[in-house]
Amino acid sequence: MKTELDVCLGKSGIPVGKLVFVRNGPRVFTQFAYFQDWLDHTDTFNVSPDLTATPGYQTRKPATKEDSLFFLALADTEPDAWGRRVIARAHAKRREEDSKLGALSELDYLCAVDDFSRMGALRLRNAYGAYLESVPAGRRATPPLLELEKMLASSRAVELGKESAQDLAYLRGKATSLGGMRPKCSILDEEGYLALGKFPSINDERNVTRAEVLALKLAALAGITAAKAHVAVVQGTAVAVIRRFDRTPQDARIPYISGATLLQANRQEEHAYTEVLAVMKGVCANYVVDAQELWRRQVFNHLITNVDDHLQNIGFLYMGGNQWQLSPAFDINPMPDKDRESKTWLSEDTGPVTSMSQLLGQASQFALTREHALAIVREVVEAVLQWRAVGQSADIGMTTQELNEFASAFEHSSLVEAKKLSGL
Repeated sequence: MKTELDVCLGKSGIPVGKLVFVRNGPRVFTQFAYFQDWLDHTDTFNVSPDLTATPGYQTRKPATKEDSLFFLALADTEPDAWGRRVIARAHAKRREEDSKLGALSELDYLCAVDDFSRMGALRLRNAYGAYLESVPAGRRATPPLLELEKMLASSRAVELGKESAQDLAYLRGKATSLGGMRPKCSILDEEGYLALGKFPSINDERNVTRAEVLALKLAALAGITAAKAHVAVVQGTAVAVIRRFDRTPQDARIPYISGATLLQANRQEEHAYTEVLAVMKGVCANYVVDAQELWRRQVFNHLITNVDDHLQNIGFLYMGGNQWQLSPAFDINPMPDKDRESKTWLSEDTGPVTSMSQLLGQASQFALTREHALAIVREVVEAVLQWRAVGQSADIGMTTQELNEFASAFEHSSLVEAKKLSGL
């Protein structure tokens, strides 16, 4: 089987190249070739770090079964685990009615993401000129915020294994590339901006949706550029509404890659922030600013026990002129039942982040003097110390009991150490 699709860029859909999906028995691989017009374009750039700007087809064969079949910037637009779950359930329902339908391929999953909300600026177009996945003219696949109630009910049905074909038809395609197994959907917020709606799971033991908004608000207080977020209450249920940062107010699409893509990292390998820094030096327009922000985020993550800081949870936005910048922080969650040990190592020599002294010991690698690093620690500590007040604010609305369930994520020996270091 061989399927060819055009890869296009941005709101205007500039043709960039040809994607070819090939399945020959057990052998499955993909190829990509840039169009000559794109190579000659005045604003041309490598849309993925693993695709060099040269004529002819380049082939991608994943190193392991866990790695994507697609070149990495395209892989960043694949549905996450929740999206795959919805797509697979919908396909299973269709197979019950049509036994001739075959199993889903990785290309099917990639193409099932709604074109309107596909992450970044890359878009897929078939031989008929239709963007994948798109809906009939005049209908927007991403529903308004008022339909959160319906999305919540459909997502809950999927979690319970009681979903109808209508539930799956409603959710299919509205998945996201950001964020694992938790129920979520692409939505439009109250101001009409593309956003991510994250729902509570039936397995939650705490109010994790309000806590994620709390973390993002605290990050902003700590001087971190973070995704804008608020809590929407749907029939008594808190939903985290997190605005997407890969769109402009005019709905233009901003190219996006993950930290894993920047590093061309295998999904099963351990990697370090210092490795990311080494690549950032060559591609980031404001390297020093981004490097210092990356260190600030590590301090913040450590002090709120956000330990799921894998490379897919670090992002970069394209600025033009072959240069990138660190994207706003996202997917930040306090985890009171976890050890304070980062997923991504601080450096290849030190291993994961486990203490404030370790972070300070590596601050110079992030373009920081000790004095500047201590000033950042003070700003982060001052923000984190407000966690209860911010959590109880009208914007977030956590109860005392809900806050107590997260206390160990915020109140611990590392915070005491950070306060001493910063003179608080």
